[in-house]
Amino acid sequence: MWWEGIEAPRRPALAQDLDVDVAIVGAGYTGLWTAFALKEADPNLRVVILEREHVGFGASGRNGGFCYDGFAAGPERIEAMSDLATARDWGAALRETIDIIGDVTKKHAIACDFHQGGTIEFLTNGGQLERARADVESAHHYGWTEDDLKILSAAESLEIGRAADVLGGMLSPKAASIQPAKLAHGLGDLVQKWGVQIYENTPVTAIEPGVVTTAGGRVKAPFIVRATEGYTAELPGHKRRLAPLYSLMIATEPLRESLWDEIGLADMETFGDLRHLVTYGQRTADGRIAFGGRGAPYDYGSRVRRNAEFEVEAFTMVRTGLLKIFPQLEDTTITHRWGGVLGVTRNWIPTAGLDRESGLAWAGGYVGSGVAVANLAGRTLADLIRGEDTRLTRFPWVNHHVRKWEPEPFRWLGINGALQVMKRADAVEDRRGKAAATAEWLWRIVKI
Repeated sequence: MWWEGIEAPRRPALAQDLDVDVAIVGAGYTGLWTAFALKEADPNLRVVILEREHVGFGASGRNGGFCYDGFAAGPERIEAMSDLATARDWGAALRETIDIIGDVTKKHAIACDFHQGGTIEFLTNGGQLERARADVESAHHYGWTEDDLKILSAAESLEIGRAADVLGGMLSPKAASIQPAKLAHGLGDLVQKWGVQIYENTPVTAIEPGVVTTAGGRVKAPFIVRATEGYTAELPGHKRRLAPLYSLMIATEPLRESLWDEIGLADMETFGDLRHLVTYGQRTADGRIAFGGRGAPYDYGSRVRRNAEFEVEAFTMVRTGLLKIFPQLEDTTITHRWGGVLGVTRNWIPTAGLDRESGLAWAGGYVGSGVAVANLAGRTLADLIRGEDTRLTRFPWVNHHVRKWEPEPFRWLGINGALQVMKRADAVEDRRGKAAATAEWLWRIVKI
């Protein structure tokens, strides 16, 4: 759906050897923002991006469009890796990133429907309300204010969206929505105009110090960036580095104005509820609701479904989740269904880094929060590559060692077992109205 109406250029496949300053593998947000930051800092740098499919093919061009200051592991993990002051500064950097992305899209006329209408989590049972209060209390401890994150009453929540069974809400007023494919497409066009060479339909078969190998040619570069996120497991030697997990999405037909009057979301707020299996939705610029959720099974051996093809029945849970929030949509036609892969590190902490001796750099493991964090990663990688000692390069996610996922069959058993526990916990909370202790216990184990 996101790609309909976008006239993306047909870029050539690599058919020669190249010698450049920086080679980037992957033309998603991480690769594009890294190229943007490098060329903005030094227009003379020779930068090339190698992409197996096309610009924005993966999560960057098919996600839910949430541009927010979220971080899967939470600021508590940053404090544990460093100190309270650093964790607070990290939170500030995340919040600033939303404005940075908005400023770039405005300055460079990237028409990606960037709109800061905020994000609301509708809280529909006692377990969700308990987690939301804890999240807000923790966030305020780490520097977020009421202007950044707050609890709403049921009445205040219903003023934003007429969701069902609402006990309250958690609002992030500064969060933004985007049209994800338009952002990827616009960034690709922009960096190409700045002299970045982009080669599509160019599968990379090997990444080694100083050289990237493809079927069409070899690219030599003192710095090579792996920006492959959920597809990292396809690279030789990386099968246990990032687990490829899936999120599924649906989109409704454009809704009539009278139905929007019943639903709300007048400021195009993005929305979800605070269940363990994440849900997320937005009111699109063309008047639809695009809605997604987790819970699709992990495939044995970190196999990646490149086109994320699932049977129609697999989307039943997603539609059920949407109707739980907005039952007004019961008779609405679902016009689009799609899925995609995202990357998850073993301890849920994204990483960015550079081994200066080998020249190999990387970023990823965003656990579905990559719209904003990928921009932060790109700016961080640009500073590292250019040898700059900056505020960004001193954050503890830089060069953070993340242990690998367990070998099979333990990886398959653990991940799919955890998904089932989370699904069960959501059902228990809906029925009992209070937090499911098994889910909280599992959550602590998962992040070890």
